[in-house]
Amino acid sequence: MTPSNRQSGVVLTDRVFTVPLDHDRPAGETIEVYGREVVAADKAGRDLPWLLYLEGGPGCQARRFIGAQAWLERALKDYRVLLLDQRGTGRSTPANRQTLPLRGGPREQADYLTHFRADSIVRDCELIRREVTGGAPWTVLGQSFGGFCTVTYLSLAPEGIATALVTGGLPSLDATADDVYRAAYPRIERKAAAHYARYPQDVARARAIAAHLAEHGPVTLNGGYRLSVAAFQSLGILLGVGDGSHKLHYLLENAFVRTPNGLALSDLFQEEAQAALSYAARPLYAVLHEAIYARPGQATGWAAERVRGQFPQFDAAKALADEVPLPFTGESIHPWMYDADPALTPLREAAELLAERTDWSAPLYRPEVLARNEVPVAAAVYHDDMYVDTAHSLATARAIRGLRTWVTDEYEHDGVRASGERVLDRLLCLARDTI
Repeated sequence: MTPSNRQSGVVLTDRVFTVPLDHDRPAGETIEVYGREVVAADKAGRDLPWLLYLEGGPGCQARRFIGAQAWLERALKDYRVLLLDQRGTGRSTPANRQTLPLRGGPREQADYLTHFRADSIVRDCELIRREVTGGAPWTVLGQSFGGFCTVTYLSLAPEGIATALVTGGLPSLDATADDVYRAAYPRIERKAAAHYARYPQDVARARAIAAHLAEHGPVTLNGGYRLSVAAFQSLGILLGVGDGSHKLHYLLENAFVRTPNGLALSDLFQEEAQAALSYAARPLYAVLHEAIYARPGQATGWAAERVRGQFPQFDAAKALADEVPLPFTGESIHPWMYDADPALTPLREAAELLAERTDWSAPLYRPEVLARNEVPVAAAVYHDDMYVDTAHSLATARAIRGLRTWVTDEYEHDGVRASGERVLDRLLCLARDTI
């Protein structure tokens, strides 16, 4: 019997699906993919259309809502919703430092992880769709990387989609990983400048923390994370969401405590920094982050690390010497993170092999299919989104036939969550051509 639970106004049902690890070998090894079905309590017995939600990431489980929170409240007015834990995440068959050694050594682990990109996720969705909808197409809502997966879905199996909705996740159809990060660093620089303009007192605070780390060397936080100057700079990843600047500000103001041995980083700061920096809860985010941009015949080769060298303004030592604001960095993965984060250290060799890999599967996007798209598509593009380049998104919007965009600077990358019902409602209206 499928377990169901009730929360305020909703009924939740666990769904577990068995899918091939490699869809090109359907009779081979299988894994499990978990989905949480959600329906409004007063509609639980009704025959409703389905909406599939694809979370951002890569490597993030579907959000755990309590009742009808954020965009879910709007969705439940029209749909029965499936919150999918994409393969390797959440309650799906996990892929992390604890489980990957079951595959063998680093080479076997890397080979296994090649099956965790958007094309495999979409093929999972198609098998799942046939089981839950009886074959009817469903509406797909993709946030961030979930939007990347939605564009792959439109490329590979558009017949499975009734309506496609994308928030902060229209990917470039042809950019390399180098192109992605070359466009990203200037955006990151702008977000850091905006933070310092909002909280000018944080200029001195950030410099003081970086100077402390530079003088005393990396500090092993209470949770085991090794905080270096570069790791501290990477807290700028917070600046891409609506309340991120405020969270960074409150984190910095609690940095130091006076001890018998002088100033030290406070336990409060250490706990909050560890929570913000560790990838223990989403290791695939780090391990597959550049692989989502990999193209056949090309190695990503630690693109973010390599491209950063083209932007000397991110040199913390120079900033400290010149007495200028410390540059924060943002959404990028670097080799040193595998030494800093205990959750990633055992995966270092597998990550190196993925960075060197060139024999990736066929392209994730098919421009010729998208150019003749017939599925109603609407996308929210957040102006100067730190995580997804606006110019790349708009170029893709032009390449997908019939796609309607809503470009806004009212929200950051997390607009679909931060706006309550508003962003999803706007996208539905665009897709249905009611505005």
